[in-house]
Amino acid sequence: MTGFQGFPEAALDFYDDLEMDNTKSFWEAHKQVWTDAVKTPMTALTDALAEEFGTPKVFRPYRDVRFAKDKTPYKTHQGAFVAAGPSCGWYVEISARGVRTGGGFYEASGANLARVRESIANEATGKQLQAILAKLEKAGFEIGGETLKTAPRGYDAAHPRIALLRHKSITVGHPIGFDKVIHTPALLDVVRKDWRALKPLVEWVSDRLD
Repeated sequence: MTGFQGFPEAALDFYDDLEMDNTKSFWEAHKQVWTDAVKTPMTALTDALAEEFGTPKVFRPYRDVRFAKDKTPYKTHQGAFVAAGPSCGWYVEISARGVRTGGGFYEASGANLARVRESIANEATGKQLQAILAKLEKAGFEIGGETLKTAPRGYDAAHPRIALLRHKSITVGHPIGFDKVIHTPALLDVVRKDWRALKPLVEWVSDRLD
């Protein structure tokens, strides 16, 4: 496979159009555009990062609509993920809004979530996570993730890290958007730099997940 050359304008145009016409007929008529402008460069990008970060998973373009109210059949973005632990790792996607990188953990339940919260509540490891997130935020990353509206059971609402304790997931993203770099091979270095910056967060979380 040819090395990563960037995402062409056709990738953005494809997702603009798909958001307007998310139908099987549109998909079948434009599937080759998706293959050439989206899937192939995404595969080349993540393959180039695999030696440092691990084996990537380029997600399928089809939505699981079995239990969804929204029955549109296709995802309006193309994502890829490298796992560092259960539901934890690095992420990159392209959509009509351009390119976005990310990392963290998107799901943790039961014993795993309890271990994450115990580490957040702990003075040493909790402050370590705070410092990691503060550094990422200062570098332009956006902190997100699903949160509870109230304090989790067993934790005081006055805890100094209650905002972090309310998280059921912690995701950190960097919107690159339509920067011209996304159309060039240099995007590989941008994603690599972002994923390296996210490594302390990914490792902090993965150390606490089984």
